[in-house]
Amino acid sequence: MADPKIWIASTVPMLVAAALSYGMENKFNLFWFLLGSVGVYLIEIGKNAVNEVVDYKSGVDTFIAPDERTPFSGGKKTIVDGLLTVEDAKKIAIYTLSAAAAIGIFISFLREPKVFYIGLLGMALAVFYSLPPFMLCYRGLGEFAVGITFGPLVLCGMYLVLAHNISKEAIIASTILGFLIANVLWVNQFPDYEADKKGNKKNWVVRLGKERSIKVYALLFAMAYIADLLLAVYSKKFLFLLPLITIPNSIKAVKIAKNNLNDIPRFIEANALTVQIYQLTGLTLIIASLLSKYI
Repeated sequence: MADPKIWIASTVPMLVAAALSYGMENKFNLFWFLLGSVGVYLIEIGKNAVNEVVDYKSGVDTFIAPDERTPFSGGKKTIVDGLLTVEDAKKIAIYTLSAAAAIGIFISFLREPKVFYIGLLGMALAVFYSLPPFMLCYRGLGEFAVGITFGPLVLCGMYLVLAHNISKEAIIASTILGFLIANVLWVNQFPDYEADKKGNKKNWVVRLGKERSIKVYALLFAMAYIADLLLAVYSKKFLFLLPLITIPNSIKAVKIAKNNLNDIPRFIEANALTVQIYQLTGLTLIIASLLSKYI
């Protein structure tokens, strides 16, 4: 549940928010950044625990054959592998989400009242991502929830805590990461296609089918690059064009995915590339934000 590799999704937007706040407004506070980060990580752990329980009970995780499991899909596999019981996962969810709520209230009272509403929405999306009655990821809303949460909510929420406002540059940057992290989830659903379909997990890859879903995969990359162009033009800081260096990797990822739809061992190179593109985009946004303070 607390595997640091899984925290990449939330770490990237928080670091970008900190770099933007410092680079654009010369505002940064290490204590509130670290406390806010702990709160976000706790929500992520709690969300993973809830998702493990629901996916295990629905059969989605158990429907995945051992030879079809990949590092990028099939959940965290803690219950399936016997590392945790269902009750253990439930307790982890309750404890971590309660601790995150306490941290959020503390920050709202002592640092920035408006962040309470962002935190509340983030908590709701985390819990109801898989939990009944909403079960967003089972009803075609999981991709939207992930894009909104790890894009606008995390980035703008951290920016608000650090700068006491949300700049338009932060909003645009958050959409770049939102499109890309949604694409990470999107491509990770391909290896789980049969298991998700059997478990009635109607995400959009299941709804559209693999071939049509590749077009959306390419479109989400394109939308991220359009948002990046908008950020550079609006801010008048063309250092923000640095993320465009990932375009060749995006083209490569789409080609690999398209040519290996039913060959999971070869397909997962596209999964890995998508994660790398997300990380590299975050890194280039951080570099551009910090250098913009001096250039």
